[in-house]
Amino acid sequence: METVESSQQVRRARIRIALVFAVHGAVAGSFVTRIPWLQQHLGLSPGQLGLALVAPAVGASLAMPLAGRIVHRYGALAAVRWLLVLWCLSLALPALAGNLPLLTLALLVYGATSGMSDVAMNAQGVEVEQRYGRSIMSGLHGMWSAGGLLASGFGVLAAHQQFDARLQLALTAGVLALAGYAVCGGLLDVRPEPEAEAPPRFALPPRSALAIGLVGFCAVFAEGASMDWSGVYLRDVAGASPSVAAACYSAFAATMTVARLLGDLAVQRLGAVRAVRLGGSLATAGGLLVIATDSAAAAIPGFALIGIGIAVVVPLAFAAAGRSGGDPSRSIAGVATITYTSGLVAPAIVGGIAQATSLTVSFTVVTALTAAMVLGAGALRQDRRPGQAVAGAVPEDARAH
Repeated sequence: METVESSQQVRRARIRIALVFAVHGAVAGSFVTRIPWLQQHLGLSPGQLGLALVAPAVGASLAMPLAGRIVHRYGALAAVRWLLVLWCLSLALPALAGNLPLLTLALLVYGATSGMSDVAMNAQGVEVEQRYGRSIMSGLHGMWSAGGLLASGFGVLAAHQQFDARLQLALTAGVLALAGYAVCGGLLDVRPEPEAEAPPRFALPPRSALAIGLVGFCAVFAEGASMDWSGVYLRDVAGASPSVAAACYSAFAATMTVARLLGDLAVQRLGAVRAVRLGGSLATAGGLLVIATDSAAAAIPGFALIGIGIAVVVPLAFAAAGRSGGDPSRSIAGVATITYTSGLVAPAIVGGIAQATSLTVSFTVVTALTAAMVLGAGALRQDRRPGQAVAGAVPEDARAH
């Protein structure tokens, strides 16, 4: 009876952590649709807006190492719940800023709460996956993408109706905060052993997370470059119309979302290493298609292949980090810091290379990084942490029948 109850709790926790990821993604999706309003409302130049939009990544990178200590002190359930609520409420802050310095400060807070809640929920996802007995991390990140896409649709509608962004984001923040609080009820309340030493407030990523983080770095670099520059590439290199160029991001995001939602099936059949190698190969093929043509009809499928190829890499990197050492929150924070840094520098590096040479050369570098994922995939081997296997998991042979 105890085993059945434990199994039911794990299944419930899987549903709840998927909803947590969807709420987290909805916050990000709500914000990005009102960036044009922020620029117009504050009269920001493109350069000023770009400077302000660096702040979330900086805030996240600085705050993520704190997440491990919060989880250690308050337990996993409370950490995920309250960090998620803070992240949801921070959505209201940017629209209330009256000038560029206040906007930058608001976005630092927004990024810090995002990064800490990101680490805590990924650590919870790893714990649920360990007990569930099969891969779920790709699907969780797919739920994040789905939540972002759904919320961005509401944001686009609000912008089209010229709804004041201050009121829209405040209402959305309140609704998502309530939803985030509610969905955390069934999470696993994992707590450290009483004799376990608290992690430091700030620490460099553990050595075990570096190789994993570098694989994630390559994937996030390709993602950031494709998200920010695919439309420009289609317009300037492939000669696409503005509407076709704008639609390219939607196609890229949609294919990556679908690939993440289906990615756990690939991981279960192939294993993490072979799934990343296959994904890296697909992304590399897509990159080669992009740089080898000046046709939009060929470049769009190329970007779609990049999205499909990198989809499972970051979820598997977080899962591998959670298994790589004694403190999953610290290891995940280390990998997350490396990947956030990649997302921070990728658009600027692509732009710098394009300024000095061409966008085609920039995406040649992107393609080289996706090829590096194939070579580095071995760092993501699914070795369990000692003593962390299967409480509540359904055995593989039982599921097969």
